Amino acid sequence: MAEDIKVLLVEDHMMIRMGTALVIEKTDGITLLAEAEDGQQGVEMAKELLPDVILMDIGLPVIDGIEATRQIKEMNLDSKILIFTSRDSDDDVFAALAAGADGYIMKGATAQQLTAAITAVNEGTAWLDPAIARLVLSNVQRQKSEESATDSINYKAGKNTFGLTEREMEVLALIVDGLSNPEIAEKLFITRATAKAHVHSILQKLYVDDRTQAAVTAMREGLV
Repeated sequence: MAEDIKVLLVEDHMMIRMGTALVIEKTDGITLLAEAEDGQQGVEMAKELLPDVILMDIGLPVIDGIEATRQIKEMNLDSKILIFTSRDSDDDVFAALAAGADGYIMKGATAQQLTAAITAVNEGTAWLDPAIARLVLSNVQRQKSEESATDSINYKAGKNTFGLTEREMEVLALIVDGLSNPEIAEKLFITRATAKAHVHSILQKLYVDDRTQAAVTAMREGLV
C-alpha cells in the first residue's frame, strides 16, 4: 500500500490556510504534515520535515514564496514545490518557475484540481494551471502581433529550431494547455504509451527536464 503524500502548507492568511488544510486532510492518500506562516519558516520546515510536496504561496512575509522556493531548491531536497497563489501575472509565473517550482495553480482552483495538482507534482509530472498557461500564451501572442507581418507569418517555422515533428508540436501545445499524458492520448486518438514517448522526445529536443520547463520554453520561443 502506497504511503500518503506528505504536504507542507506555506500560507500567511489564516482563513485560506485553514480552508486549504481542511481540503488536504479530507483527501485520501494525502496527509498535512505541517503549516508555515511565512517564507522563512517554510524553508526551515522543509529542511527539517522533508515533505513530499510543499504548497507555497507567493505573497509571504519575511521572504516571499519565490525566494523561499529558490532556497529550498538549492538544498537539493526531493520535495516538490507547487505554487498556490492568487497572483496570475506572467512575471510571477516565470519568476516562480525560474526559481525551480514544479507546478503553479491558482487559489480559485477546485478541491479536486488542487489534490490532482498535488498528486501530479508528487509523481514528477509538472502541473501548470490552464488559466496560467493561457495568460502567458496571450503575452507571447501579443508580442508576436507587434512584429512585422512578414516576421509574423514565419514566426512558428522560424522558432522551431529544435527539430520537433508536426505531431510533437501538437503534443507540446497540449502540454502548455496543462493536459496529462492520458488526456493527450485521448485528445489525439493515440495510445498512452505513444503520448508518453512523444513527451519524452519533446523534453530531450528542448533540452529540459520536465513538462513545466517544456511549457515555459514553448511559450518563450513562440512554439505554440
